[in-house]
Amino acid sequence: MERKRLGVLGGMGPKATSVFIDQIIDGTAADSDQDHIDMVILNHASIPDRTQVILENTGELFLREIEKDIRLLEYAEVANIAMPCNTAHYYINEMQAMTTIPIIDMVEETMRAIVDTFGSGGKVGILATNGTLRSGIYSESARRYGLIPHEPDMDVQQQVMNIIYRDIKRGITSDPAELEGIIHDMVNKEGCSCAIIACTELSIIKLSEEARRFSIDAMDVLVQKSIELSLPQDEGRAD
Repeated sequence: MERKRLGVLGGMGPKATSVFIDQIIDGTAADSDQDHIDMVILNHASIPDRTQVILENTGELFLREIEKDIRLLEYAEVANIAMPCNTAHYYINEMQAMTTIPIIDMVEETMRAIVDTFGSGGKVGILATNGTLRSGIYSESARRYGLIPHEPDMDVQQQVMNIIYRDIKRGITSDPAELEGIIHDMVNKEGCSCAIIACTELSIIKLSEEARRFSIDAMDVLVQKSIELSLPQDEGRAD
């Protein structure tokens, strides 16, 4: 059966993109090079910061650059496009209008995974950048799926932003205990059924099994959906 080439809109940030690619490779059931998924990866690191353009209402700067990347992926004849950046999904409708190639909606796929795992009606914590929270993409999607969105208070949100921008984007290793503590409080003090890891920089942090039990990582969801759409239907994937 013909394989479907996956396009990756990456560089947002570069380290998160490399983790996404590694997870695609590790998650694919393969005995040889030829068993792996064909990918066209654009690591567009210089693209404008997504949180900044949302907060400053200058999305046209981002969209102008991302359209060039979409055209390159069209030329490469990819079948689907994955974008391992939660914040950039604020513009997914404008991006989808630029092309007939399906762009995998990480936010919607994550909500489906939450309902499948934890059921509907519960409260879900959102751990994301200021831009993602301001955009409302996760809160609005949660409500559509019968979930109650919960955003961190100001002090906790500053902690989250420090982990993302002070540590990970600068190449500094972040102590998992800090993020795990936030997840613990969301579940045990705020009454959330789970916490959404809604920033691909946060996905880089290796969480304990206990923290993973009460969290859904949007990056993991995107990885699995990308594999599912890229492999021939009669081929499986690793758990």
